[in-house]
Amino acid sequence: MIILGIDPGLRTTGFGVIEKHGTKLRYIASGTIKTGTEGALPPRLKVILKGVGEIVSAYQPGCAAIEKVFVNVNPQSTLLLGQARGAAITALVGADLDVAEYTAVQVKQAVVGTGKAAKAQVQDMVARLLKLPGLPGTDAADALGVAICHAHSIDTLSMIGALSPATATLRMKRSRLV
Repeated sequence: MIILGIDPGLRTTGFGVIEKHGTKLRYIASGTIKTGTEGALPPRLKVILKGVGEIVSAYQPGCAAIEKVFVNVNPQSTLLLGQARGAAITALVGADLDVAEYTAVQVKQAVVGTGKAAKAQVQDMVARLLKLPGLPGTDAADALGVAICHAHSIDTLSMIGALSPATATLRMKRSRLV
């Protein structure tokens, strides 16, 4: 199964594509979609929408995962990040992909083993887990981390959902199924 991970951002949206075979993960691609810092918001959101759509077309993932928005000290920044995230999600669901959502803490816990890991630790562990020759950029590493988190979670979530239709609405909250 091919999994697309997205680390949303208004200036830079990271993406990571991995393939999962049983318990093995294989790196396919990663990079960023850059909108810059200048210009009106709608054209910048269009860049994210089109960029994610092109990535989906190029790699044909079976599912996607995206990082949840954290509440910033600056509410305006949080709103802008939410809009960038919305553009990415729109592209994913527009391509009929199932989209899972994970917090930064869940991603760090799945990749590094602790929810308080630094960005450099995430970069290093992503490179190790995917046997990369070097460290990916921070946005790409975060997106690959989201994809890895989903790869680790998807079997468990599918199994729980298969046990009972009523449990199909389970989600993660504070690293626990609720």
